[in-house]
Amino acid sequence: MSARTVPSGPPGTASSASPAVGRALDILLYLAGRPGLVQAATLARDLGVPRSSAYHILTVLADRGFVTYVPSEQAYGLGVSSFEVGSAYLRHEPLERLARPLLRTVASRLGQTVHLGILHGAETVYLLKERPPARTGDIDIALVTDVGVRLPAHLTANGRAILAHTSEAQLRALFSRPGDLTTRTGRGPRSLKELTAELDRERRRGWSQEVELVSPGFCSMGAAAFDHNERPVAAISTTWRRHHAPHDTEEVREALAQGAARLTTALSGHIPATGGGWAARPGQCVANAPSSR
Repeated sequence: MSARTVPSGPPGTASSASPAVGRALDILLYLAGRPGLVQAATLARDLGVPRSSAYHILTVLADRGFVTYVPSEQAYGLGVSSFEVGSAYLRHEPLERLARPLLRTVASRLGQTVHLGILHGAETVYLLKERPPARTGDIDIALVTDVGVRLPAHLTANGRAILAHTSEAQLRALFSRPGDLTTRTGRGPRSLKELTAELDRERRRGWSQEVELVSPGFCSMGAAAFDHNERPVAAISTTWRRHHAPHDTEEVREALAQGAARLTTALSGHIPATGGGWAARPGQCVANAPSSR
């Protein structure tokens, strides 16, 4: 959101009665509307805030985790707490109500269990789990995913589909500490640099996949749904046995892509012009897939 569109509010509103609170909210809205990092001087100029006030508010917001400061660029971006507030909103019933019939359609088409997930900090939280009408096989017995389950987002196809469209500054905020990039099977990215490179490939090709990063013998594919600012808000994913795939991965990709696109439309969102349209053909679920080690 630019400085011209940040609402200042009429005299007598909470913003004028509590200038620091109003300015803090204006700063968060401003950062939310920018595609990358912003220097404090630029932010203060665009919002018409004294530099001293801008630095003070940014310091408080950084202490609370709502913004993150990147020393190498001397600039700010949204922090983990901002993600958590957004995720809390998305966890409410409207998102689930809109997504449930779409997941039911995808699950029925594939004959596989399908999930809806969001980010909560650096974790994937599964909000919905939809099984096909006539489920066969025992895949659910071995799956660790269920409603309410949290898993490291960098290991799940659901989480990676969202992370692939997350800014580098926000990735740094999510995975800034040693040990953030955990592993469950000995596979997966071991550094932020490696994760960023993998996510960049997934963003450009338009789909996310993990091979035995969560559970041995299983692989997953995920597609993101977007809001009106072309930002990822949730993802639809499915998991199957690596050596007993019931469908060609192209068919899985198309089903997930259509489900995610319909959820994007239901949310009044927009798919990004590049990287969100699933234009590239997916690879097979094999051990040398880009997301496996």
